[in-house]
Amino acid sequence: MSNRKAEWGEDGADSSTGPSATTQTAGSNVNGRTGPQKQVEKVVLQFLKTKGYREAEKALRADAKLSGQESTLGDLSQTFPGSEMGSDASVPNWILFYNEAEEGNPDAYNQSYGALRRWIDSSLDVYKHELYAASYPVFVHAYLDLLMRGLGGKAAEFMKRYGGDHGVYHGRAIATLKTLTARAHVEENALSRLYRGNKYGIRMTRVGFELLLSFLQDHHYTLLMRTVNQHLNIRTVDGGAAISSEADADVGITGHTQSQLDHFNSQDIALGPAPLDSFVRDEVERTLQGEAGRFVKDATAKEAAALLDTFAQARQENAAAALSADDAVPMPPARGVEVAQHIADLKALRKRVALGPAALPSVCMYTLHNTGNALTCAAVAEDLSLLAGGFSESYVKIWSLKNEPLRGFAGSINAAAIGSEEDAESAREKTGEPWRKLVGHSGGVCGVDISFDSKYLLSCSEDKTARLWSLDTYTNVVCYKGHSYPVWDVAFAPQGFYFATASHDRTARLWSCDHIHALRIFAGHLADVNCVRFHPNSKYVITGSSDKSVRLWDVQRGSCVRVFTSHTGSVDTVAVSPDGRIMASAGEDQTINVWDLGSGRRMDTLTGHTGPVYSLAFSQEGTLLLSGSADETVRSWDIKRSSSASDHPIIAQRRADQQEPAPAAADPDAMDVDGAEPAAATSPKQQPQPAGADPKKRDAAGIWKAKRTTESEALLKTWRTKSTPVYSIMTTKRNLAVAIGAFTL
Repeated sequence: MSNRKAEWGEDGADSSTGPSATTQTAGSNVNGRTGPQKQVEKVVLQFLKTKGYREAEKALRADAKLSGQESTLGDLSQTFPGSEMGSDASVPNWILFYNEAEEGNPDAYNQSYGALRRWIDSSLDVYKHELYAASYPVFVHAYLDLLMRGLGGKAAEFMKRYGGDHGVYHGRAIATLKTLTARAHVEENALSRLYRGNKYGIRMTRVGFELLLSFLQDHHYTLLMRTVNQHLNIRTVDGGAAISSEADADVGITGHTQSQLDHFNSQDIALGPAPLDSFVRDEVERTLQGEAGRFVKDATAKEAAALLDTFAQARQENAAAALSADDAVPMPPARGVEVAQHIADLKALRKRVALGPAALPSVCMYTLHNTGNALTCAAVAEDLSLLAGGFSESYVKIWSLKNEPLRGFAGSINAAAIGSEEDAESAREKTGEPWRKLVGHSGGVCGVDISFDSKYLLSCSEDKTARLWSLDTYTNVVCYKGHSYPVWDVAFAPQGFYFATASHDRTARLWSCDHIHALRIFAGHLADVNCVRFHPNSKYVITGSSDKSVRLWDVQRGSCVRVFTSHTGSVDTVAVSPDGRIMASAGEDQTINVWDLGSGRRMDTLTGHTGPVYSLAFSQEGTLLLSGSADETVRSWDIKRSSSASDHPIIAQRRADQQEPAPAAADPDAMDVDGAEPAAATSPKQQPQPAGADPKKRDAAGIWKAKRTTESEALLKTWRTKSTPVYSIMTTKRNLAVAIGAFTL
């Protein structure tokens, strides 16, 4: 995009020449018009004066800032050669000739469409998606018009410069249009005849439509305005309604699939698990066999033997679906920590509770008090040893969930003098608190994540950087710079070593812990990239954006391989099932979309939340989805539900209980937000309300709003917190759900 901005210039003004030396383009400044355009306005002024239209004359004189004597048709005829205009000198013909002056400029489309694209790039995120959608048919008809006028070279240049902008959503149509190089091709090709013979349907909000028309009118882009008028059928909707979708009957050309997402999302992708490292495999097997042989009649031996069986079964399942060595992401040599982690995962697998509609998870809720509304993000370690929170005051705070002191090193240490764990322990502080504060960022902390082995922590900030912290020394190890705007989210890869960041600069970036510069830049979103997560096999990165879309990126190629569009608001969180087949996304539109990564199609839309959804997490089997929201609830959803599961007596009883909640006992110590003594406790349907008021629900900002929504059949259970928006939720290897939030008054 930067090279295009350089071509457009700093101020975005177009400067081109028309059919004659005195003709100025339609993109020039209104107040600085000279030549024929000024003459035309004076002719119109004379016409209004002759007819006695005094008010119209005053309005035109004021708007066009005209002064002096009015012009006649004779004055205007001297501006152009008589052969160009002919003898029929009338006001309508003179104005028509001036409008056609832009059409006679072979670079007019390049300049006007380029200015339109730049304006869309700088527009508000809430309207950017629909404006991009409207620019596609304008692009197509501009290209076809250049070919019909015999300007094949200019058409090829136009396609080369702007065709890539529409490749994701309309890839096949763009590929077909590229083959057209002459007027005869346009007249014979079925696709071009379809476009030229039908109007293209577009759905836009009223404000977005008015912004588009105002831009074209203010800059006098008559060619683009004619295209919009003749070839687009724009239907305006209310601001809160969903924007264009390929499934809508009034979008695109009837009978022709406009959006090429299905074709784009048909690219082959490898979703299998990452292959097990040979060193880890051999060491795990050797360790378990050694324990089984050392304690022949001990319980440890029986557990080791059982773990060997579990390991053999897991290896068999992994080998059947695992990626090939060529497809797998390169990783550094495995160490002992990976072996210990794999054995711990095997133990958790044996003790895992199988979840389903009839067996819901236990939820452990960590509530942070006295944060002063400064907590912006939170994360918990997989082994539940640490909890980390990022604050708007530019620091990260860590708590020990085991209530153990977090002791760093006493002053500076000589790394060469530490040769064992005993040496490191003796160099630590003698006492400590069960919490630590990590200071280093110069802006609010927006995201945190803890590595799988709980040895490192990543944080990102408004200061445009990401930082790697050691959880052994509680010091900053590396500062990663590369983004040009605030970094909103950061995430470790499942195997560590790699991590990804998401930023306000509309890009996500891939990093490795041992390099200070980004390895890949994922560019393609039209607005802020709000969240980022890795696929379980580390081969793909998933990003959610304010442009209401989710994208799947290939880590090795750096290209986008899937685009998911159905949200009507910013996407703030994504999650992938442990088997890597299903992805869920959610955000400020309060809905959760569930996607099949293989086909790129939406499987389900889950509704029930009454506030923005902040976090998602799958159960280890991938059958349940957990969500945390600003509406101060945690909800569980049945992803792979079936008719037989819906009839299960436990599920039927649970739904009956949710429909008719039992009255709760009055809490003598309870007090509402205004400090008034509470009335007798009632069910949500029975809560007393002010006269004429609808039932109210307090959102995360403490604002009372009427919120009603239809709950999906997939909703299994809702856990309500006490004035605590849920910022983060995760599931452990044993299927315990852990949620984090900050108490809000």
